[in-house]
Amino acid sequence: MLVTDFDYHLPQELIARHPLEKRDGSRLMLLDRHRASIAEDTFSNVSGYLTSGDLLVMNDTRVIPARLFGHKESGGKVEIFLLRRMDGDGERWECLLSASKRCHDGQEIGLEGGMAAVIRCRLESGNWLVDFSGEEPFAVWLEREGHIPLPPYLQRHDCLADRERYQTVVAREPGAVAAPTAGLHFTGELLERLKCAGIDTVFLTLHTGLGTFQPIRTPHVEEHRIHTERFTIPPETAAAVNRTKERGGRVVAVGTTSARTLEYVAREQGSVVAGSGEADIYIYPGFQFKVVDALITNFHLPESTLMMLVSAFAGREFILEAYREAVSRRFRFYSYGDAMFIY
Repeated sequence: MLVTDFDYHLPQELIARHPLEKRDGSRLMLLDRHRASIAEDTFSNVSGYLTSGDLLVMNDTRVIPARLFGHKESGGKVEIFLLRRMDGDGERWECLLSASKRCHDGQEIGLEGGMAAVIRCRLESGNWLVDFSGEEPFAVWLEREGHIPLPPYLQRHDCLADRERYQTVVAREPGAVAAPTAGLHFTGELLERLKCAGIDTVFLTLHTGLGTFQPIRTPHVEEHRIHTERFTIPPETAAAVNRTKERGGRVVAVGTTSARTLEYVAREQGSVVAGSGEADIYIYPGFQFKVVDALITNFHLPESTLMMLVSAFAGREFILEAYREAVSRRFRFYSYGDAMFIY
């Protein structure tokens, strides 16, 4: 398959650069896979398309303020982008570095608020290992001084409102550098209404990495190599998913991150089991889903791995038809945009 087979035209004005005032006020496109039908509603009415016995699976990862701005001893500016904390003592992180002149091993970088960074070495991936030290706990300092890593396509700096709106209401496990955006549409009140209607919600954690936004640089879909992301599935989540499948209920993945995690575990183990690890599953048309019966997701970038995942779930031609319809109806796209329910 050619990567260009997953392209579509998106007018730039349809990219949602700011969130709506109300989380669940977004529009909801409804895709019926069996009837190949397209309808529309408001996200606050999503309960009307779920039934008692359905199980929502949400990603409870929390986005860290991963963008840091510092300076070299020479005065040159440096941007540090935290990717993941390394195991072990101390605050050693795998990072991206951006500077006007090349960085080198042993170089010190000054940061605001009394924190210092020392570049240790460059990794085979091209990323860097950086040690941080200061008078206060790094997590406390980071929450105050770090910047929310908004996706590049928003073309703006983060603001105070993004600290709350670029997190889901269930975010509780810090570690992601990108939000699981399908979950941004849910409110606490909406989740409570769903519970009262017999629709339970369980959680897993997948720390979304920067690779989510990295373009595919190979001409053919199959040649691409997917990034890895850390995940955890609690015992109660695995048990709930398996019970739902056994009784014939629907497992509804909230977001591609939840879908990838469930399908990765099912592929490796044959069923959903509790545990932690590194997920590197790459889903594109031809993939057979074992767990996910329905999917709530946002609208994704052209020629992206996420476009391929939803195409695998609903069919490439149907998805491209839906995207053309969304453009025609002036839906809002990407992280702060509208949602889609594929069932």
